[in-house]
Amino acid sequence: MKIASLAGVLVVLQAAIAPALAADDLSIERLATCQDSWLDWKKSNSVQLKQVGEHLRSDFSQKESVPYLVPRANMTVAGLRVAQVFPDSLGMGVGFSVGVDATFDQARRSLEKTLGKPLTKCEVGDNMRTCALEIAEKRTLMVMAEDNAKNGTTLLGCYYYYEK
Repeated sequence: MKIASLAGVLVVLQAAIAPALAADDLSIERLATCQDSWLDWKKSNSVQLKQVGEHLRSDFSQKESVPYLVPRANMTVAGLRVAQVFPDSLGMGVGFSVGVDATFDQARRSLEKTLGKPLTKCEVGDNMRTCALEIAEKRTLMVMAEDNAKNGTTLLGCYYYYEK
């Protein structure tokens, strides 16, 4: 009887803790932090581009008429929970970005820690906060969120082309 009760408690604990233990998705993180570029892969590495495409189709879902994918399981990028993935373009930007469940300041600190570099080009305007770091030609890492956002969602990603 005591073993059955203990087993029941362990199952409940595992169910409660497991969602909090999401792992960084390194392929998504590398794209979002400009370590890899699908733009470059289109020119020279069709195998890598195909693998990422298969990963997006198998591990994410997309509803009609929305521009983003949603992870089927909990995952993180730079230790931040991924809520949405924008694999191609967003507004005036072309690149790869993720929406994470974190405030702007949390996302910025986490990225700076992951990169080992500060995001120094920061601006506030048009009700937006942004920070950017040029990684290479056609690779700019950006963090963006509404100024005074109440929802705690921040967009971070690698942009190959971006127009204000």
